[in-house]
Amino acid sequence: MKYFYYSGCSLEGTALEYNISTQAMMRALGIELLELEDWTCCGASAAESISDLLSLVLPARNLALAEQMDMDCDFLIPCSACYLNLRKVDERAKKEEGLLDKINEVLGEEGLGYHGGIKSRHLLDVIVTDIGPEMIRSQVKRELSGLRVALYYGCQALRPYGGYDDPEQPRCMEPLIEALGAEVHDWTMGAKCCGAGLMTTKKEVAIELTSSLLEAAKGADCIATVCPMCQMNLDSYQKKASEVKQENLSISVFYLPQLIGMAFGLGEEDLKLGLNMAYTNSLKAKLAEYRVGITQQ
Repeated sequence: MKYFYYSGCSLEGTALEYNISTQAMMRALGIELLELEDWTCCGASAAESISDLLSLVLPARNLALAEQMDMDCDFLIPCSACYLNLRKVDERAKKEEGLLDKINEVLGEEGLGYHGGIKSRHLLDVIVTDIGPEMIRSQVKRELSGLRVALYYGCQALRPYGGYDDPEQPRCMEPLIEALGAEVHDWTMGAKCCGAGLMTTKKEVAIELTSSLLEAAKGADCIATVCPMCQMNLDSYQKKASEVKQENLSISVFYLPQLIGMAFGLGEEDLKLGLNMAYTNSLKAKLAEYRVGITQQ
């Protein structure tokens, strides 16, 4: 299997561990990722507030670069916000007359053109649909037995363009976690909003949303997510959330490929667990107790 790979800005900075662990996981599975030369920011959520056309041209440029490679591959995107932007271009270009011409008028200044047809897919979709739990299980070197995981999907991986799971009651990560030998935490918060960018505009609202998620995760050993913004909120605001709820809400927060990588026996250089703010001593001890975790390289 081969995929065009778009890491996006977050995975080159604050979510570097997501990028590195994703690529390591794919290598272990024998899957080739084709990263585009000269890719650029997709605009995330900021571009739309400045210009609707700009918010479409930016992601379309990356799709146009992929078209130039003339290969029959889907576009794999780990970041939920980037996925939403790249998927949105194709969806709107199909429906809105004349929009594709406007996009290509701008891209033409760089000698690029976007014609549609490359399918933009979230990393979770690819893991669930193309790889599946059986292939995951076949690569497990050390089961994550005794580990209870709260599965957090967030908003953008499934809404509005999901199609591979129920956006209100998602369950698609459960067979993957079970394939690793871990247990799924029973909760109903998997698709609830974490507050996302409200941390910079309405912080008290975002803290309340994040606090509710962390409170509901009590009883789990860790949270697994597939979104850099969600991971950042759940990972870095635990102290504030604990103050709001007046109880200790500390919990380890991992990206799904990091957990899969643990079970694959991948090392620290492949998982970068040292970059996670929330990796509790209690979980480290439990991983050691059950003889799971990371091998040193």
